[in-house]
Amino acid sequence: MSAIPGEVDTDRQPPMTVPLRHFLVGLALLVAGGAVGVLDAVGTLSGLSGLAHVHLLLAGWVCVTIMGAMVQFVPVWSNVALHSRRLATAQLWLVAAGVAGMAASFSTGALGWVHAFGGLALLGFWTFVYNVGRTLLGARPWDVTERHFALALAFFAVVPAMGFALAMDYSVLFLADSPVSRVRLAAAHATLAVFGAVLTTVLGALYQLATMFTQTELHGVDTHLRRFEEVGYPVGVLALATGRLLGSAPLARVGGLLVAAALGGFAVVLGRKLVETSVERTPMLTRYAVAAVAMAAWAVLAGRAWLADPLAPSALFGGGPVHLLVFGVVGFVVLGTLYHVVPFIVWVHRYSDLLGYEQVPMIDDLYDDRLAAADFACVTLGTVGLLAATVLDLPATVTAGSGALATAGFALFAANLLVVVREHSPHPLRGVLVSRLGEGGTVADEPDDAPATTEDTAP
Repeated sequence: MSAIPGEVDTDRQPPMTVPLRHFLVGLALLVAGGAVGVLDAVGTLSGLSGLAHVHLLLAGWVCVTIMGAMVQFVPVWSNVALHSRRLATAQLWLVAAGVAGMAASFSTGALGWVHAFGGLALLGFWTFVYNVGRTLLGARPWDVTERHFALALAFFAVVPAMGFALAMDYSVLFLADSPVSRVRLAAAHATLAVFGAVLTTVLGALYQLATMFTQTELHGVDTHLRRFEEVGYPVGVLALATGRLLGSAPLARVGGLLVAAALGGFAVVLGRKLVETSVERTPMLTRYAVAAVAMAAWAVLAGRAWLADPLAPSALFGGGPVHLLVFGVVGFVVLGTLYHVVPFIVWVHRYSDLLGYEQVPMIDDLYDDRLAAADFACVTLGTVGLLAATVLDLPATVTAGSGALATAGFALFAANLLVVVREHSPHPLRGVLVSRLGEGGTVADEPDDAPATTEDTAP
């Protein structure tokens, strides 16, 4: 795979505000999710606050960020125009309102409202699947990243539907008479959400981003591990989810071992790219390094746990503490990626046309290095504290303190990127959040099917 893409249509990107709006809303959901986790640890919240915490972080921050990244990345990398910018705007507010409403319902114990807000999230995710799916259909042939994205979209179509069924069961209790119990459906839903929708997207993106920004290529064992992952990982996810849905331990065990082996192999690929690079370390690559180590450790623990009992509730997300996967792997990949993508989008629209005419800052000059170092330290130490609290069964105060430290890191991270948008974006923060199509401000100013006019390079 080429480290630097050579055939990118620079006129295919959406307006700047479309992906940025997703990222900013995602950051708000991240901070809210961290706060709910801390309040849950000290027993302040009632209801199913744990579910609120999980949905704000995964369905909220991670998935909304993925939606924004695909809206930006797919048109640029795949050399096709985004199918609809109006749908890209609609998907965000439907999902954001739905996830926030579900979190509030879980936290307050108002379970009768979960399905109402879940319906909004369902419509939002399906809008996203349709919009990006139609965009991907125009790209042929698919490379490894596009194949992963297409598979992830299939998972994004199924997972919200399963979640909506679980939400409806709070009101009508139809799963009580179903051959599939609520516990099994919830386990399959969580499996397809985390390992299907989220991690499939992460893997697909890293095949491009890790090589692009380390200026390396896949070679030798990397190629063999990639081939195994491309087949073994999706088969493993489907087998693990189906085994949990049917209560079949042998099927779930085979699927789980395939998932663990595929992710362990990918951790080797990612680690090799980071070792081989001669590029100066950036916040992006530093966070990818943490993710590579966490992914390798998680694969070992998950393989052992799923070999013993893949249906155990404690092994839902693999062996060891859940924060190893959620924060250590997914969290650090998303944080690292945003440290490049957000400044990149802003830089292109603000400074790219000025190159050669006046002095302009570099992309990495837009954010504050000290804040980046501070949020990295806080998130890393907070995550380590959460892992230690789980493994060593430490008091709740340790969990709450570690969660608060990680949340402070998330807040610093969000502040750093908000300053980038506020200080360097050609649009104010309010304009990024409320303009319907971004550059023109109204639908009439920029037709939905018009190509973007700003020159760009791949993010």
